[in-house]
Amino acid sequence: MRAENGLRVLSVYDGFFSGGARIVHSDVVLGLMEGGQHHRVLSIHGEVHREATRQRMEDDACYRSLTATGVGVTSLGRVLPASGDPAIFTGPELAETARAMAGADVILSLKEQPLALLNQAGLPRRPVVVCLHRSDPENQGSSLADLKAAIADGTVAACVCCAESTRAAYEAAGIPSDLLHVIPNGVDLLRFRPDPARRLALRTDLGIEHPAPVVVYAARYDAMKNVPLFLRAAAAWLRRTPNGHVLMCGAGMTAANPALDADIAAALGPDRRRLHLLGVRRDMETVYAGADVVALTSTWGEAAPLCLIEGMMCGAVPVTTDVGDSAAIVAGRGIVTAPDPDTIAAAWTAAVTDRAAYAPALAASRELFSRTRMIASYAALMDRLHTAVPTAGRTP
Repeated sequence: MRAENGLRVLSVYDGFFSGGARIVHSDVVLGLMEGGQHHRVLSIHGEVHREATRQRMEDDACYRSLTATGVGVTSLGRVLPASGDPAIFTGPELAETARAMAGADVILSLKEQPLALLNQAGLPRRPVVVCLHRSDPENQGSSLADLKAAIADGTVAACVCCAESTRAAYEAAGIPSDLLHVIPNGVDLLRFRPDPARRLALRTDLGIEHPAPVVVYAARYDAMKNVPLFLRAAAAWLRRTPNGHVLMCGAGMTAANPALDADIAAALGPDRRRLHLLGVRRDMETVYAGADVVALTSTWGEAAPLCLIEGMMCGAVPVTTDVGDSAAIVAGRGIVTAPDPDTIAAAWTAAVTDRAAYAPALAASRELFSRTRMIASYAALMDRLHTAVPTAGRTP
């Protein structure tokens, strides 16, 4: 029976590991809980080894924020990567999934990867909302085929796209346009805001003088992020800016990652004194507040990069390559560059010089990127879907 005080929702995650999509989705869950819905989370993997980092579910910031607020989180206990076919699930795994689904009115799938599980025969029939956070469905392995199969089966009630580039890419890949709903990413404006005290605290902690220009790069170590391009730009900028500092945050952004170490050696050589490797941080509002520029050098896959939004809301000027919705996000608020190290370095210098001039546009855009707006849109969509008459199977 449906809970008296609200919709019962089960979110299915592929796993808990560092990344913008999990941060956004977990924040949506918390926001919908605040509005009276009842949420639980099922994670397929309990531990993930990627970006040269071992990431246990229990150590993850999203897991901790969910459980601290009363969201029940369970896991099938898988470890990624693992041997064997990832689409083959055991009887106990399917039984646990069936129990979790039986207690829900609606299923939220964090990206399309969990559909390999949700498409298994014999599971309870529930409307599934697939939350899409990239703009390259062709690079998602078998997940696009899983999404099309779930649509043909009538299981998928909607796909939430975090960006217009996501909607366009999935429509081009054959997903019916009437299933694709765009809800842009938003952030907590109380948390992400300019803060002189945080700015001073970060710089004091890292030994950076207060007037020194700082560029922050928040990304996991992944080919789509084009870390070598960022480092070549950093080398060019540091040569031109004797008092400048560069901060790198995210999974794999540590000296323990041999691939990153090789990239740094190739770009900067032995002098790394003004390059700070911070790894995964749980205080990104402080990191962004301490920076003058938030940089992104991705080549593909991005949709609505959370780092650009969070950094802007903290007063850092965004400088990005033209990927996904990045150009639209920074329009009038920052700089879009060609994927060339010297061009990027020059853009960072311009952003630092003109930071005060960008401040009014950044302040005026805060409501556009608000968490409140995002969560209200999710709630309205889910209420509509739950009250709608279920549709028969369809062919994408």
